[in-house]
Amino acid sequence: MPVQLTRLDLHNVRNLQPTRLHPDPGLNLLLGDNGAGKTSVLEGLHLMAYGRSFRGRVRDGLVQRGRDALELYVEWHDDPRQSDRIRRAGLRHTGQDWTGRLDGLDVAHLGDLCAALMVVTFEPGSHALVSGSSDVRRRFLDWGLFHVEQDFLVQWRRYARALRQRNALLKSGAVAAQLDAWDQELVEAAAPLDTRREGYLQRLQREVQAVAQAIAPALGVPELVFMPGWRRQDLSLADALLVARDRDRAAGHTSVGPHRADWRIRFEDRPDQALLSRGQAKQSALCCLLAQAQDCAARFAGRWPIIALDDLASELDRHHQLQVLAYLRQAGAQVLITGTERPSYWSDTELTGAAVFHVEHGRVIQAE
Repeated sequence: MPVQLTRLDLHNVRNLQPTRLHPDPGLNLLLGDNGAGKTSVLEGLHLMAYGRSFRGRVRDGLVQRGRDALELYVEWHDDPRQSDRIRRAGLRHTGQDWTGRLDGLDVAHLGDLCAALMVVTFEPGSHALVSGSSDVRRRFLDWGLFHVEQDFLVQWRRYARALRQRNALLKSGAVAAQLDAWDQELVEAAAPLDTRREGYLQRLQREVQAVAQAIAPALGVPELVFMPGWRRQDLSLADALLVARDRDRAAGHTSVGPHRADWRIRFEDRPDQALLSRGQAKQSALCCLLAQAQDCAARFAGRWPIIALDDLASELDRHHQLQVLAYLRQAGAQVLITGTERPSYWSDTELTGAAVFHVEHGRVIQAE
C-alpha cells in the first residue's frame, strides 16, 4: 500500500496564508492562477522530505517576507493498512537554523527527519537530472539509497568526513605522511559508497526500462551508465589519489573519488544524452524519478512514495500526461498535481475520486 499524506500545515511559506490540507488517498489537484501559491504547497512538502526547496535555498524567499521562520507540520500513514499508526513530523526553519520533531521527539539531524517521509517531486527544473550538473545526479542516487538501505547515511557521512579532512590538509600544505593516513581512510570509506551506488543504478535500470515503456515508449529502451569519479578501469582509488596529489595540492581540493561520480542515461538511437531535446530530457527525468519511486515500493511491500507533480500540463504534452496518470493510478500512488486549470482532455476515468483544491491569492480551499 502507498504512503498516504493525511494532513499538511504550512505557515509563513512564501505568499501562502496559513494553510491546512487533508489530501485524498488518490489524485489531488491544486488549481489556480500563476503566482497564486500552488507550487508553494508542493515546495513545503518537498522541504519536509528533502530538507531543501526545489526552487533554491530556504533563505532565498521561501520564508514569508517579514516573518522570522516558516513552520510545517505533516501527518501520514506509512502503511495505510494500519489505520491507527499515524506518523507526525514538524519543522521550523529560519533559512539559517532549524528545529524539528518526529513522532513527538526532537530531531538532532535534518537527515533523520527527511528519512521518515518519502516524496518524489517532478517540477519544471527536474530536467536537470538529465541535462544538469553531476551534483544533481549524485543526490538522486544518494536519496534512493538513503531511503532503501538504512546504513547508507552512516557510510556517506564517513566518506564526507574523510574528504573534508583531506581537503583541509591539502590547503594547509600538510606533509606526505599526514596525507597518506587520510588517503587510506578515504579509500576505505569510498569502497562501500562506490559499490552501493553502482549496484543501485544497475537495479534501477530495470525499473527505468519498465516505466519508459509505460509512459514514454517513443524514447526507446534506456540504459543507465555509471561513472565512478576516477579511471577505475586503470587505477585503484589509492593510486589515483597518489597520482593526483600534486594537482590536488595546487587546487586545494581532492579531484578524484566518489564525490566526483556521475551517471548517464542513453538510448539506442541517442547514445549521447546531450542530443536529447528539452522535452525528451523531461520525459527521461520523469522516468528516472518514477523508477526510483517504484524501487522504493518494491523494497517496502508496495509503499509508493507520495508523488508531487508541479505544473504537469506545461511540462508534458497531453498524450504523455494521460500515460503518466494511468501509470500512477494503476500503482495506487497518492498524487498531488498543480495546474492553472483542469485539462479538458482528462476524462472522468483519469479524475475518478480526485480531490480539487482551489488556490487564490495564497488561500487554499477544497472544492465541495
